Amino acid sequence: MRIAITGSSGLIGGALRASLEADGHDVLRVVRSDGGPGTTRWDIERGEIDASAFEGLDGVVHLAGEGIAEKRWTDEQKRRVRESRTKGTALLAAALASLEHKPPVLISGSGVDFYGDRGDEQLTEASGRGSPGFLTDLVVDWEAATVPAAAAGVRVATIRTSMVLDRDGGAFPRMVKIAKLGVLGRIGSGRQWMSWITLVDQVRAMRFLLDHDVAGPVNLCSPGPVTNAVFTKALGRVVHRPTFLPVPRFGPKLLLGGELAEALLYESKRALPEKLQEAGFEFRHEDLETALQEILG
Repeated sequence: MRIAITGSSGLIGGALRASLEADGHDVLRVVRSDGGPGTTRWDIERGEIDASAFEGLDGVVHLAGEGIAEKRWTDEQKRRVRESRTKGTALLAAALASLEHKPPVLISGSGVDFYGDRGDEQLTEASGRGSPGFLTDLVVDWEAATVPAAAAGVRVATIRTSMVLDRDGGAFPRMVKIAKLGVLGRIGSGRQWMSWITLVDQVRAMRFLLDHDVAGPVNLCSPGPVTNAVFTKALGRVVHRPTFLPVPRFGPKLLLGGELAEALLYESKRALPEKLQEAGFEFRHEDLETALQEILG
């Protein structure tokens, strides 16, 4: 297969690229500056993309976007986060729609933030959007930007990714570091649900979607979501550290800013991967503590 990937230098994109190439597939990296052989350049701000580079490919995986939690949420940073996703997706979708020989499938990034703060409610792809808010509104518009590709006959799957667990990237290594210091505790009440997926299963699920006729929103999360209190205790057991001290609410807000901390740490999202399982996908990691033990060796 010949697969194009945007965001191939990130945690998920890099792992997907490595997995595909290890199995002998060709990967076309879509990059912001000239990267030499095996790349094609695009410029989201200027709306520039070489559509012909995607002609006749077997699939496209779109993962590019400014990191949600890389910086505090100023108005400018929120604009960057939003436009890197909505503008980039719209640019790519229009390019694919214009081709004579279109790639048959587009796997486009999204997030479980679509559902907002939903308490104990079990959330499948059939669940409606959450209350208005920055991340919920962003995901709605991010997914809507894929419409031109779908209207042109490309099978589009928007992957609503949850927290990705891997020892080498994302937020998880910071959580492990805090846990090893013995100062990790439940956040807030600890009753908020956390949806998660290992990087291994994230990559396996994306490859599954390239090969199987699944379209529309797809929750990429383990079938075993847990509350924050359960997650914290499981991580503490794996690193052999206590977790009985709750994290004061003002701490994360001072570190991240109130709006970002609220969205990332205190909202409850009990998402379930109904579509993936109905299509026959089998998770390698369904139990959190087993997954943590394997990730951390």
